[in-house]
Amino acid sequence: MGDRREALALGIGNVLWADEGFGVRAVEALNEAYAFSADVSVVDGGTQGLYLFDLIASARRVLVFDAIDFSLAPGTLAVFRDGDVPAWGAGKMSPHQTGFSDVLALAALRGEAPEKITLVGVQPQELTDLGGSLTDTVKARVAEAVEIGARELAFWGFPGQRRNAGASAAALNAAALALDRYERDRPAAADACRIGDPRVLARRAPSGSG
Repeated sequence: MGDRREALALGIGNVLWADEGFGVRAVEALNEAYAFSADVSVVDGGTQGLYLFDLIASARRVLVFDAIDFSLAPGTLAVFRDGDVPAWGAGKMSPHQTGFSDVLALAALRGEAPEKITLVGVQPQELTDLGGSLTDTVKARVAEAVEIGARELAFWGFPGQRRNAGASAAALNAAALALDRYERDRPAAADACRIGDPRVLARRAPSGSG
């Protein structure tokens, strides 16, 4: 297997689809709140699916943030550990879980599965708002999810150092995708319909003339 990183904190999801972006926003918030030793990699995994294999297979311990569907009240947080994190999965726990489940299954088949894995998930409220941000219900749980994740890393032996107020951290992704800037700069729903723009659909409609 070669050398393996001690711990990986990974956020998965799509920030362009409302609460689907929870995992990415949570790992960003973890990175902004805590500094970790070089033994811990903090990564925005986006929606890379099987492309995350090398990251997963090279880590002894993996902490994952994600939006998952347990059919509970929106905003509910749940924590799954080790065998309770479905590697093969009879059902789909999130809109992109097929790729992530495949990564875990492939790592297990190759004898490279993480020794420890913890999933911190939230029940989404809205997943169909293209260009939307986190709903208030889900955004309100990000800070709690961060603290759960920080405690898990500390339990594994990798406590984070809380950053001083105003201290900056290296961004995990493009500046334009940062939560504050994304919410400030994105078009209003009236200017960019998020479920299919009726102005485009109208132009494609038949004219009714021969």
